[in-house]
Amino acid sequence: MLTRKSLSILKVMLGILDNINNKFWKRIRKENDIYFGREHNMNIEQLREQLIIDEGQVNEIYNDHLGYPTFGIGHLVLDSDEESGSPVGTSVTEDRVKECFEKDVITVLGDCKILHEGWDSYPEEVKQVVANMMFNMGRTRLSKFSKHNAALSSGDWKTAAVEGRDSRWYKQVTNRAERLMSRLEEV
Repeated sequence: MLTRKSLSILKVMLGILDNINNKFWKRIRKENDIYFGREHNMNIEQLREQLIIDEGQVNEIYNDHLGYPTFGIGHLVLDSDEESGSPVGTSVTEDRVKECFEKDVITVLGDCKILHEGWDSYPEEVKQVVANMMFNMGRTRLSKFSKHNAALSSGDWKTAAVEGRDSRWYKQVTNRAERLMSRLEEV
């Protein structure tokens, strides 16, 4: 037979479990919103397809052009990744590639919002271009494109494209950069 004290403890425990369950599903919904573009109001699948063209998708660990271990869609192996320390050539599952891409996209789009105050009001095509650039360079490097970023903030897409071409990045990844800057000019 349950005592009043036991019932009280049980109610508290059920309340805690219910709270944990609600937080879990809220987080899942948020991550889904981000992945499917609802959180950032953009087409993530289109971005993924473009990044596969630009970055490739390799389902094993390889060294990137700077010698860093990488896999999937340009995912740099982090110390916290289960693949950390694995040798080049180690196979990575499709599910793991997707998992890492989803995390990378959350980071990239968060960085886009930090760097670009007007991010939410940018046209879809501009978001696609800027997110692609952010994925390639990261926020630290992209934040140094002061004239490019100023042009984006003022909605001057053509000037942003001109300024994007006037960079070391453009010389390093010319085909990708030209394709992106041409898309920006067409907005």
